[in-house]
Amino acid sequence: MPNSLELWLIRHGETAWSLSGQHSGRHDLPLTPHGEDEARQTAHALRGVAFDLVFCSTLQRARRTCEIAGFLDQATLDPSLQEWDYGDCTGYTRAQLAERFPNWSIWDGPVPNGESIEAVAARAREVIARLRARSGRIALFAHGHFLRIFATQFLGIPPQHGRHLALHTASVSILGFDDGYPAIQAWNRK
Repeated sequence: MPNSLELWLIRHGETAWSLSGQHSGRHDLPLTPHGEDEARQTAHALRGVAFDLVFCSTLQRARRTCEIAGFLDQATLDPSLQEWDYGDCTGYTRAQLAERFPNWSIWDGPVPNGESIEAVAARAREVIARLRARSGRIALFAHGHFLRIFATQFLGIPPQHGRHLALHTASVSILGFDDGYPAIQAWNRK
């Protein structure tokens, strides 16, 4: 990847399920009023930033965040940026899932009838491969778990390490290069 490539990862604003801790996955939830306020704060944080390309998940919470931030007209909607498909885990909290599967975590599974962590990582690598020949500043409006796994794949570390990369709603993170190596330049900024 060219050293002049900067990837700005923008997580969508709050939804009812991000607030409650339920795994939303592909369930197409709108932003809460607070989530819309968060998106306006993100718009303020991105004021004056020019992107060479903008990509956005097709799910409405990411699209609305992108719209409020002022970049939807420039964005290419990309289903590859959708959140992890949680299958039968959709709508449940970690505590509820731990009742069914002792010591359960999304990072270790199981995720019945959903995507494996390896499948999400492969999807992230496919997006990264499309960006390899690019240079400049590229925005990705997407989802918490997907972006955390995306970051691990950019850095070349196992996807399970995404558990160590907390990502708040409507946060902005930047991936790029340091001395030729893939690096986190900023993480989880509001």
